[in-house]
Amino acid sequence: MTSPPRTDIILYTSGTPNGQKASITLEELGLHYEVKNIDISKNVQKESWFLRINPNGRIPAIVHKTPAPNGQARAKRIFESGALMLYLCQRYDPKNQLNYPYDTDEYWEVVEWLVWMQSGLGPMQASQKPRRTPLLGVHNKNLQQGQANHFYRYAPEKIEYGIKRYQTETRRLYQVLEDRLAEQQQAQKAAAGGNSNEDGPWIVGDRMTIADIADFAWVNWAERAGIDVKPFELLNQWLNRINERSAVKRGLDVPEPFMMKEKLKSKEGEEEYALHHSRWVMKGQEADQKKHG
Repeated sequence: MTSPPRTDIILYTSGTPNGQKASITLEELGLHYEVKNIDISKNVQKESWFLRINPNGRIPAIVHKTPAPNGQARAKRIFESGALMLYLCQRYDPKNQLNYPYDTDEYWEVVEWLVWMQSGLGPMQASQKPRRTPLLGVHNKNLQQGQANHFYRYAPEKIEYGIKRYQTETRRLYQVLEDRLAEQQQAQKAAAGGNSNEDGPWIVGDRMTIADIADFAWVNWAERAGIDVKPFELLNQWLNRINERSAVKRGLDVPEPFMMKEKLKSKEGEEEYALHHSRWVMKGQEADQKKHG
């Protein structure tokens, strides 16, 4: 078995869906990396040293040291989870385990679904630092599940309109994924002469790609937004299939054990989890409004 390449990568992350996208990708590719836990509850991501890595003050980000022509190590920063995932595959996935060859139809489909997640399903860490709009008090940028998280778990006032609006939109987006998986399942059966593929369906082609990882990272947090995945049969199977992968299990526990699902199993744990996170979410919002409002 070929050993994974020795890589000098530092991952700056926290235990959020966006952070888990990065760590799962690194684990699936079998790469060596060092983890720096960014405590977003203390606004570490807004400190000047981190802003030199990501000017937007969000996780995840990596610093990748590679040899330069002069023999000195060259440190390259990559921020935004989608860019980070594409970068890692371009550099360290020559066999296209998590993607497809550049400029093939499948490659661009992966990019489409990756961008779809970034602009539609994923909150781009909106639940970390929600910002003000005249209507609802948070910045709405088609960040549907993040807004559902915010209104359902963190908002100091329970605004029923906000909860229903964003939970409904999240379910609609889940149905988009459900329909896509059904389409993929039919295509696989047709290609296999009517036999089903036990390893699928996947969002693109015949394998799990970074498009699946990106969407999985948010669907896996559905409980936090008050969404039940079980009515979406294929999506639920897809979710469970990915959760069973060894590399995914390792990636979910970066930078610390993933306890959200366990916490939400009891009323006490649910209340404790919501209270802890709502305090620093709202504190961060107040700081942003004071500085930028």
